[in-house]
Amino acid sequence: MKKETCGPVQRFHGMITLADRMRILRQKPVTIWLTGLSGAGKSTIAFELERQLVSQGQACYVLDGDNVRHGLGRDLGFNQQDRHENIRRVAHVAQLMNDAGLIVITALISPMQADRAMAREIIGAGNFVETYLSASVATCARRDPKGLYAKALAGEIASFTGISAPYEAPLNPELVIDTAALTPDESVAGVLAYLRENCLALPA
Repeated sequence: MKKETCGPVQRFHGMITLADRMRILRQKPVTIWLTGLSGAGKSTIAFELERQLVSQGQACYVLDGDNVRHGLGRDLGFNQQDRHENIRRVAHVAQLMNDAGLIVITALISPMQADRAMAREIIGAGNFVETYLSASVATCARRDPKGLYAKALAGEIASFTGISAPYEAPLNPELVIDTAALTPDESVAGVLAYLRENCLALPA
């Protein structure tokens, strides 16, 4: 066992490597980072993608934005600084889960380019699949599955992305899924096709 020392904090390295875990799980760990506006379909697609990957024998887990804020990020609000910290925490958890050999699917608005770049750096560019669920504010507001756009437009929610807070669309994501034009099943199929071609040995 190796350790690195930095002041009073030490980093320990065990004797089991990522290669060992990949051999046991028979998969390459990646993080599929779903980003898009509220109502773009992130959670729906994330959990269906997880279901299909598990049905194919892949070990994976969804880090959903709402779920994370019940625990890991429960002390954070929605201003830019707190959003940044939320992304930082989730990215570190995803990196640890990747190191354990798992496939991770995140479903977070993650509206700022700089925050997603930070997540890519933490997780590692080779394991990071930025997936932009492209749907306009108008489309998401028409869906409004949680009634949030109506509340934001009424001034009941501050710092709501797309209404009173900005969303910076990815410039060069690995994958763009047009969820305004595609059904959830078609969207998931698009993600699986990308993973099959670029990341994972999945059955056709």
